[in-house]
Amino acid sequence: METNFQIFCREFNEAFVKGNASFILESVTDDVSWQMVGTGTISGKEALKETLGNMDDTNHFNLVINHIITHGKEAAVNGTIEVEASSGEHKNYSFCDIYKVNKHKNGKIKEIISYVIEL
Repeated sequence: METNFQIFCREFNEAFVKGNASFILESVTDDVSWQMVGTGTISGKEALKETLGNMDDTNHFNLVINHIITHGKEAAVNGTIEVEASSGEHKNYSFCDIYKVNKHKNGKIKEIISYVIEL
């Protein structure tokens, strides 16, 4: 049985593949930091909002979450994402996201570190 924190992490990842920017923005602190290893870092909720607005919502995603591990105010989620672009091109990725929230109960995400590789 999943804990509330694990459910939250699952819903947060699902929000990305569904393009649910409002859920994502409601789930992070104003000073959120999202480091995409090898790509760069997004700092602050406004920068995240801008990035989400630039995402291509014509793509179709299939998300498979393999593990959600939580301890205290930290979590790790890993799995795979299959992307079908509007052009018909298919790509597969494996990912691991590390989350830190600002408090134990009903916390908001203050830090994300994402590792993503194309398969």
